[in-house]
Amino acid sequence: MKNCGTFQSSDWTRKWLSTGCKVALVVLAALVVGGSIAHAADTSLPSLSINLAQKDDPDGMVPAIKIVALLTILSVAPAILLMMTSFTRILIVLSFVRQALGTMTMPPNQVLVGLSLFLTTFTMSPVIDTLSERALTPYLAKAITQEQALGEAAVPVRKFMLAETRESDIGLFYAISKKEQPKSPNDVPFTVLVPAFMISELKTAFQIGFLIYIPFLVIDMVISAILMALGMMMLPPTIVSLPFKLVLFVLVDGWALIIGSIVKSFHTYG
Repeated sequence: MKNCGTFQSSDWTRKWLSTGCKVALVVLAALVVGGSIAHAADTSLPSLSINLAQKDDPDGMVPAIKIVALLTILSVAPAILLMMTSFTRILIVLSFVRQALGTMTMPPNQVLVGLSLFLTTFTMSPVIDTLSERALTPYLAKAITQEQALGEAAVPVRKFMLAETRESDIGLFYAISKKEQPKSPNDVPFTVLVPAFMISELKTAFQIGFLIYIPFLVIDMVISAILMALGMMMLPPTIVSLPFKLVLFVLVDGWALIIGSIVKSFHTYG
C-alpha cells in the first residue's frame, strides 16, 4: 500500500486525502490516549498507610512488637552468632585445616562458613531446645511476660558459655575493671562473660590448630630434606608435599576426625 504523500492524483484529490490522513491520525491518537487513561483509571494501585494512633488494648501492639523484635534480632544476629555460640572455634579450626593442607582456596570460604553454621546448630542444639522449651514457647503462649522470657533464655546460654570459658579469662576482665569478684558463676554479667568467652574460644581454637599442623609439618620437613638430598633445591617442597598430604588426609578419613574432635571439644558432647 502506497503512502498518502506519494499518491498520484489531482491537486484537489491530494488535498482531500492529506486532510483525511491527518484526521485519521488525530482520531487514532485520541483513541490510544483515551484507552490508556481509562485503563489507568480502572487499575487499582496499592496504598500504604502508617497509623500512629494510641490504643487502649495492649494486645493490639503485640504484632508490631513482634515485628520490631524480629527485625532487631536479624540485625544483630551475626554478632550474636560470633560472640555467644560455638561458631568462632569451629570456623577457625576449619581454616587451620585448610592452611595446613596447603590448599589455600579449597574448600572455598562459602563451604567452610556453611559447614561451620551447621556444626554450630548441631553443637548448640541442647541450648536451643532448652531455650525454646522454657522461654520461647511459653512466651508465644502468653504464659510468661517478656522479662521472664528473657530471663529464662539467658539461663541455658549462660550455662553453655560458662562451661567453655576459663576462670582466668573471667578474672582478667575483673582485674582490668577493678570490680569485686562474683560470689557465684551466675553473678557474672554478660558484659564480662561475653569477651571472656571469646578469648577462651580463640585460645582453644589455636590449640587445636597447633595439633592439626604437626603431622602436616612433619611431611613438609621430610619432603624438603629429600629434595635437598637430591639436589633439587629449586623445586618448592610444598608442590611435592601437597599430594602426599592429601593422600594421608583421605586415608585416615581426616574430615571425620577433625569434625569429631571439634564437636567433642565442647562440654556438651565431650
